[in-house]
Amino acid sequence: MSKPLADRIALVTGASRGIGRATALALAREGAHVVAVARTVGGLEEVDDAARAAGSSATLVPLDMRDYGGLYRLAAALNERYQHLDILIGNAAIGGQRSPLDHIEPQAWDEAFAVNVTANWHLIRAMDALLKRAPAGRAVFLTSGAATNARAYAGPYSASKAALDALARTYAAETSSTPLRVNLFNPGPTRTRMRAQVMPGEDPMTLPTAEEVAEKIVALCLPSFSETGKLYDFPQRKLLQFMPPA
Repeated sequence: MSKPLADRIALVTGASRGIGRATALALAREGAHVVAVARTVGGLEEVDDAARAAGSSATLVPLDMRDYGGLYRLAAALNERYQHLDILIGNAAIGGQRSPLDHIEPQAWDEAFAVNVTANWHLIRAMDALLKRAPAGRAVFLTSGAATNARAYAGPYSASKAALDALARTYAAETSSTPLRVNLFNPGPTRTRMRAQVMPGEDPMTLPTAEEVAEKIVALCLPSFSETGKLYDFPQRKLLQFMPPA
């Protein structure tokens, strides 16, 4: 039986660990060829092995998300090889410095926005034409409850995720009349290394796994998923409207 994402090309950023890795492998299990982007070569090689074990394949792209020129070179390579891109998962992010706002170093603030916001804007610029050439292009950007529920000492992360939300809302509005569907996904607290770093006292065994979260992300990537301009909130297990209808 044909898999629902057979012959689809899916690009996943931050694919070497955590939710990105789990999503890349979940997409591979559904038949997609995964273009896995991350800084860690060893982690990418493990993704490749797991994708092959699932009967799919992967293209490994060792790349820092702050290498914006590299994102455009990747788009050119995808255009030359495939002429389109079916799925874009904007997952790569950093937690940022945890300090009072007046103690945050300017470099740490800039780095959070460079990875969490500006890199995704460059991804949109680089991949937009490829996504629009796909018969059912899908773009999913991973956000956080911190975007709307700001907490003390997490200013760079909260502010950058709020900016990412606005970026995705804008992109959804601009593409609403095309086959491309653009949505946000809030995984909520998940059993990942980044979560453990920012919440060291939390029992990780009380949290959902990255694999559980990834299955819901994949659902937003299916050709049958027709919604756009929505936020899927994993903790509530529901699709929320974040953009008024056109």
